[in-house]
Amino acid sequence: MSYEMQDVASMNADAFESVMETYGEDVWNYLYMMTRSRELADDLAQETFIRAYKYMHAYRGEASLKTWLLRIARNRWYSYRRLAFVRKVTLPGNVPETSASGSAEEEFLRAELTSDVWKIVLKLPLKYREILMLRAHYDMTMEELAGALGITVSAAKTRLQRARRKASELWEKERGEA
Repeated sequence: MSYEMQDVASMNADAFESVMETYGEDVWNYLYMMTRSRELADDLAQETFIRAYKYMHAYRGEASLKTWLLRIARNRWYSYRRLAFVRKVTLPGNVPETSASGSAEEEFLRAELTSDVWKIVLKLPLKYREILMLRAHYDMTMEELAGALGITVSAAKTRLQRARRKASELWEKERGEA
């Protein structure tokens, strides 16, 4: 569903509920990747939508609504980090589901590889983990990445390149030790 700038600015609470239904999972997944905590992702996602509703009159339509919401989510996370001590948490026990069907062995190997890749991503510093998540999971363009992260397009390209290089280095290191 696509929302126009004037639609968002004049939305009432009932209409805003459809925005939450449309983008809620994306916002929560993004925050979960940032926080690595289900409870904190729940809290920050709720804060994100409260803030978006409160300031929807300020939505200028310069970016997509999803990009705007992810930017609010990112700001909520950074505000939380500034105000509270964030403890390190363990890697999630659940691996992402895949929709492709295959033999049980193929599914197991695919899940293991996916799990291994995300474990590598989760070991990266936040700024690299964040840009890889936005690019890989949300398929954002460079312009959308730059908008969501509050950086220039060239900085987004550089950060993505460095994140990929760091992930590759970690991957090689992990594979060499195995």
